[in-house]
Amino acid sequence: MSETMGRLAEATTLEEVQRIVRTTARVSLAAHGATLVLLDGELCYYADEDSMSPLWKGQRFPAVNCISGWAMIHRQTVAIRDIRFDARIPQEAYRPTFVRSLVMAPILRPEPLGAIGCYWAVPHTATPAETQTLESLALAAGEALERFPEGLPARGFFGCERPAGA
Repeated sequence: MSETMGRLAEATTLEEVQRIVRTTARVSLAAHGATLVLLDGELCYYADEDSMSPLWKGQRFPAVNCISGWAMIHRQTVAIRDIRFDARIPQEAYRPTFVRSLVMAPILRPEPLGAIGCYWAVPHTATPAETQTLESLALAAGEALERFPEGLPARGFFGCERPAGA
């Protein structure tokens, strides 16, 4: 991970940061897909992805209706072994994809900036090491992304109350 931290620190464009984050996330967790989500007001903007088939790159979803938004709102990483049985997952958005499992880590600086997600095509239980790796990457990604404020979407908390204890 130290090599990735160095590459992020030396990145000269927002696109380079996005590429490093998405590729590192997918490879580090041996995932079938990875995405970088940025907060755009009350929307989650799926800015970039590295995936075995297209997911949601370029699309925006209400933060209150997607798992990346859930991770940002609750300020915690979420791991779901089988997305078909979790009420937080918008089934209509996931049904046409390969995704069956995921882990999503928020990028907090200190307020939500985005999230990094990894996906598997089979039921997968994220290990503590995988979760820690993704959270470390999210921390480094936040530092790198903030060097390019002109390329980031509008920020702000989702227009809703922060959950108690969050």
